[in-house]
Order: sequence, then C-alpha cells, then structure tokens
Amino acid sequence: MSILVTRPSPAGEQLVNRLRARGKSAWHLPLIDFTPGNDLPHLPQRLADLSDGDLLFIVSQHAINYAHPWLMQQGVSWPAGLHYFAVGRSTGLRLNGLSGLPVSYPDEGETSEDLLRLPALARINGKRALILRGNGGRDVLEQTLRQRGVQATYCECYRRSPIHYDGEEQGRRMRTLGIDTLVITSGEMLQQFYTLMPEYYRRTWLMPCRLIVVSERLAMLARQLGWTDIVVANAADNDALMRVLL
Repeated sequence: MSILVTRPSPAGEQLVNRLRARGKSAWHLPLIDFTPGNDLPHLPQRLADLSDGDLLFIVSQHAINYAHPWLMQQGVSWPAGLHYFAVGRSTGLRLNGLSGLPVSYPDEGETSEDLLRLPALARINGKRALILRGNGGRDVLEQTLRQRGVQATYCECYRRSPIHYDGEEQGRRMRTLGIDTLVITSGEMLQQFYTLMPEYYRRTWLMPCRLIVVSERLAMLARQLGWTDIVVANAADNDALMRVLL
C-alpha cells in the first residue's frame, strides 16, 4: 500500500510522518492552504451582539486557529454566557483548552448532521447563533438551525485557497510512486483532485485507487464521480485516519 495524503499543512505532514514511522509508504500533496478570513475584524462585535444563552458554533480547528489569536490581540475573551458547539471532538477539545469553557460536540462522527443530533440542539427556537467557518460550507448547519427557529449568522474566520498543480505531471508522479490509496477529507478537495487529473490518468490510475473519506456524504459524492473502493473513517482527525490506514 502506497498512500497519498491530501490534507492541508500541518495536519497532512503529521499524518504522513506517523504513517512512515509505522513502516508505511506515504506522501503528501496538500490541495488547499489557508489565509485569514474577511470577517475576522468584525468578530469581537458579532460576539458582543449575542446574549447569554445564545449559541456559538465552531466548524473546524482552522476557525479557532484564526479566531482565538485575533480575539487575544484585541483583548477580547470568549463570552462565558454562550453555549459552545464544535463539529468534531478535536475541535471541541481545542476550544475548551484555549478558553476554559465547556464545549459540546458529538461522541461519534464529525459532520454537521452528527452535531445537529445532540439533544441540546433539539429545542432552540428563538435563540441566536454565530457560526465561525471558512469561506463557504456548512450550509446544512445554517439551514437546519433556521428551520428550528434560530437566527443564524456566519463569521468567515479563514479562507481556503486551492493550490495549483500541473495535472499531467502529478498523474505521472502518482503512478511512478505506486500510489494506490488516497486520503481526502472534504468534498471541495475531492472535486479539485478529480478535476486536476487528465482523463487518461482518471481512468487508468485514479478511479481504481482505494479512497479514504471522513463522512457518508463525502462517500456519496465519490461514488457519483466513479469511485467504487471507498472506506469511511469515523472521524476527520489523524487518529481516526491512522486506525483506518493501519
């Protein structure tokens, strides 16, 4: 088995290093990188607009990595009176470690659907919610909150930007390396990688690869694109991906 990890830095390199330490052949090709989001300057005011008992959602560790230092620079603390929710255990633990505040997250799974099944989010009519995210995404979360009577708004804390590669060159390289297993952790990156590969490499190399994804929704997209050998990890963090790959 020769594994290609497409996770962004630094999580991608960390996963590759752990795999190599266990004797696996693994390579890194990050598909996106991150920059500060356009709404960061407005974050202190958007937090101030919330009242005790309102809801704050963190969709990924990237949101924390940009939001927390910004708030510290402005001398602003995470408000203690809000109910905090995270999409995923690692994100929840990170925010808890930085803020000291309780953060709720699903015990199983790391999707918006998993989060929305929490009992604490069953009866929230009349609340306001702020969703800290990147540039786009998590529409299911926002739409469901609105259906439950919540006034939901976004704050773009980071921006995802695609890294551009030569598809012919990368297809040739992947075949030379003998890559037969792909780790792709978002629909955006899955579509990007599929589009990157010329038709010849899609047919002869990409589609026969085993694909490791992190949600059933992502697996469904992969099947629509033509993959048949798909494994769904039970979380999006490196520990869960290691368990699958080993």
